[in-house]
Amino acid sequence: MPLYTYSSAVGDNVSGSLGMKRVTITCDGSSLGNGYAGARAGAVAILSYAGDDGKPYNRVVGEYLGCATNNQAEIVAAAIGLEALRYPCEVEIFTDSQYVVETLNGRYRQKKNHEYWHRLRGAAMPHAVTWSWTRGHAGHPIQELCDIAAKRIAFAGRVEPKLLDEITRSIPESGIASG
Repeated sequence: MPLYTYSSAVGDNVSGSLGMKRVTITCDGSSLGNGYAGARAGAVAILSYAGDDGKPYNRVVGEYLGCATNNQAEIVAAAIGLEALRYPCEVEIFTDSQYVVETLNGRYRQKKNHEYWHRLRGAAMPHAVTWSWTRGHAGHPIQELCDIAAKRIAFAGRVEPKLLDEITRSIPESGIASG
């Protein structure tokens, strides 16, 4: 499936303690009609990092999944954020999916969605990843942008570069996610 990205300078970040670039990823997935035939799902991740020139950047990536559940879209949202990284990084991922966080922190077992978990584990493999939960729909500005974008991708049935550009321009100047 196509992965679309858009980047622009905004935010603040520094190198991580492991000597790797530190990246913050905020992600969300959405399934319109979740659990029913014909459900349409989208996934979005916003990466916040410092570029090689030392300037702060945000990068927005999105994917249309077609017929998928909300849990599957949440897993893919984290995966596309990690897949967008070009080399090993120290990553903190913020998601409103307790399913993703608790599974990857070892508290839940992977009973379903094995191909999605395989994709996410493969994407996480080269990185030092911390999984963090943030409450959805609670006014976290970057999480809210991810939610809006994932729903719009699901509704449109495709990822439109114009949408990613619009989301990138809407990221607050603080630019970095926090719980």
